[in-house]
Amino acid sequence: MKKEKTKKPASESDTALRQELVAHFREKREALRQQWVQQMNAKGLLAGLTQVEIENESITIYDTCITCLETGEYEGAQTYAMNMAERGVLRGMTTEQIIGGMLTLRDVYGRSLFEWYQQDMDRLSAALNVYEPVANKILSIVALAFVEEREKVVRQQQEAIRELSTPVLQVRDQLLILPIIGVIDTHRARQLTEQLLRTIRTRRAKVVVMDITGVPAVDSKIAGHLVQTVDASKLMGATVIVTGISPEIAQTLVTLGVDIAKMNTVGDLQGGIEVANQFLGYKVVRTDPAADLNHKG
Repeated sequence: MKKEKTKKPASESDTALRQELVAHFREKREALRQQWVQQMNAKGLLAGLTQVEIENESITIYDTCITCLETGEYEGAQTYAMNMAERGVLRGMTTEQIIGGMLTLRDVYGRSLFEWYQQDMDRLSAALNVYEPVANKILSIVALAFVEEREKVVRQQQEAIRELSTPVLQVRDQLLILPIIGVIDTHRARQLTEQLLRTIRTRRAKVVVMDITGVPAVDSKIAGHLVQTVDASKLMGATVIVTGISPEIAQTLVTLGVDIAKMNTVGDLQGGIEVANQFLGYKVVRTDPAADLNHKG
C-alpha cells in the first residue's frame, strides 16, 4: 500500500513563503527602491521634494512595508502613515502624490514577484496570496491617515472662519457689538455664545448690541439659543440689545412662541447703539456744522 504524503498545515506553508518573500525584497532592496523612485519621478509624484528627502523617505517606506510583511503587524505603518500625512499636508503634497507613490511601490513589488516566479505559476499565485493583502492593508492605512489629516485641517479652517465670522467688537468702554452674518447652526450658536460671554467678562461689558441683519433664517433651536445667550449675558451683568430682526425672522419667532419679553429689540444697528449709549448714561448732542464753521471764522 502506497503511503500518502503528509501536507504541511497552510499556516506553516504561508509562514515559510512569507519569509521567502521578505528575504527576496531585502536582497533586491536597492534595485527595487531605485526603480520605485524612477517611476515616481516619471509620474511627477516627487515634485517639491529634495534629493535628500526622496532618499530618506523612500528607504523608510520601503523598509516599513517589508517589516509589516515579515511580522504581520501594522503599528509601524500606522505611525509612519500619520506622520507622513501630517507632513504631506503641511508641505502642500497632493493626494495623488502620497497615494500614487504607495500604489507605485505596490506595483514594483508585484512585478518583482512576477519576474521571480515566472517559471512557477502555482508558486507565484501562492506568493501573491501572501503579498497582496499586506500591500492593500498598508495602502488603506496610508489613505485613511491622509484623509483624516485633511479632515482635521478642514475642521481647523472652519473653526478659524467661524471665529472670524463672529467677532465681538468693543465700541467704547462697557459697550460691545456682536455682528452675526450668515447661517447659524447649533455649533456656531454655541461658539458665539461662549465667545461673547468670555468677552463680556474680560472687557467688563454692561451692554451688548447683537446685530442679526445678516442672518437669513432662524429655526426653533437657534431662536432658543439666542434667548439662552441673552439670559446668560444677564447673569454676567450685561444687557443684550438685539437689532436687525427681519420681518421673516420676526414672524418665525412669534410662530415658535419665543418669549420676546426677555429680549430688548431695536430696528437697526444705529438705533441699537443709541439705546446702548442711553443704558450707559451717555448723551448724544447734535451740533450744527454751519454754526461751527462760523464760530471758527
